Amino acid sequence: MLHRAARMEDALHAFRERNARRRGLIPTVVPYSGYGGPGFIRVLCRVLLTKDGERLSTEHTHVRGWRSFTSVPIDRVVVDVVVGGTTHHATADRGGVVDARLDVDLEPGWHTVILRTEGSLEAEARIFVIDPSVRFGIISDIDDTVMVTALPRPFLAAWNTFVLDEHARRPVPGMAVLYERLRATHVGCPVIYLSTGAWNVAPTLSRFLTRNFYPPGPLLLTDWGPTRDRWFRSGREHKEQSLARIASEFPGMKWLLVGDDGQHDEELYGGFLRKHPDNVEAVAIRQLSSSEAVFAGGRSRGEEHERTTKVPWLYAPDGSGLWDQLVAKGVAE
Repeated sequence: MLHRAARMEDALHAFRERNARRRGLIPTVVPYSGYGGPGFIRVLCRVLLTKDGERLSTEHTHVRGWRSFTSVPIDRVVVDVVVGGTTHHATADRGGVVDARLDVDLEPGWHTVILRTEGSLEAEARIFVIDPSVRFGIISDIDDTVMVTALPRPFLAAWNTFVLDEHARRPVPGMAVLYERLRATHVGCPVIYLSTGAWNVAPTLSRFLTRNFYPPGPLLLTDWGPTRDRWFRSGREHKEQSLARIASEFPGMKWLLVGDDGQHDEELYGGFLRKHPDNVEAVAIRQLSSSEAVFAGGRSRGEEHERTTKVPWLYAPDGSGLWDQLVAKGVAE
C-alpha cells in the first residue's frame, strides 16, 4: 500500500501527463553520466515530456532553477539501453528516473550508450568503467563542498536552487584544482558526486561542474517527493545507501570522502568509516567559514577523529588547504 502522499503525487503526475500529451509534448530521455566495473554498468537517466523533444541535459542554455521543477515525468516507462549493439531494457520509477544495473562487461574508461523510449529521440549517456587495478577514488558532496550554496541558511538555499542558474553560482576556491591534482597523482581515479539534491537540477549541476573545470563523473542525486511509506525522502538515507552500495560494488577501492561541516557530512562519513574501514583512504572536510582557524579548530577535530579511526581527517576552508594536508598525510604527492 502506497503512502497517501505517494498516491496523491501519482494522481497529479497522471493528470499532468495526460494534459502534456494533449498539448503535443513528446517523450524525452535526459541522460546522466553513469559508472561501471568488471561485469556491470550503472545507467542513469530520466524520462520527461518536453516540447519538440529538446535535449535538456546537453544544451548549455540559460535555464533558471525553478524551470527544472516544472517538467512532466513519465512513470514506469520502459527505456531501451543499447550497449555495443545489444539492447537491454530498464524501467523508470514513479518519478521517471531510471537507475539500472546491467550485466555488461566493458573495457575500463569512458563509453557511450544509447538511450531511447517509444516516441523519443535517441540520447547518449556517458559511462565511466573503473579499471579493476585502480585502488583510489573520490566521493564528493556538492552543496558547499564544490559549489557555494549556503545550505545552512534555508531562504538563501531556496533562492540558489529555484531562482539562480549555474552562471550565478560560485565554485569553492581551489576544489577543482584539488581534484585534478589528485587525478594526476592517482591515474584512473574516478570522481563520484554524491548529493541530496533533486534529479531535476542534474543538468544545471552538470553544466556548473563542466564550466568550472571539475573532472567529469556521475552524479548520484535523489527525488524530493514522497516515498512508499513517508511524506518526503530522506537525504541522509540516500547518502548512506549510496555509500554502502559503492563499497559493495568496489570492495578493493579506498575512497577520499570530501564534504563540508554544515550538512552532517562528518557524522555520515564517520558512520561509513566505522562500517567500512578498509574502504576509506581519508576524510576531507571543507570548513564553511573562512574565519575559522584551520590550525586551531580544524586540526584538533581531525586529531580527535584519528584517535578512534586511524584514518586521516583533514579540515580547511578551501581546496588549497586540503591539498597541503593531503600531501602532509601522504595521501597525495
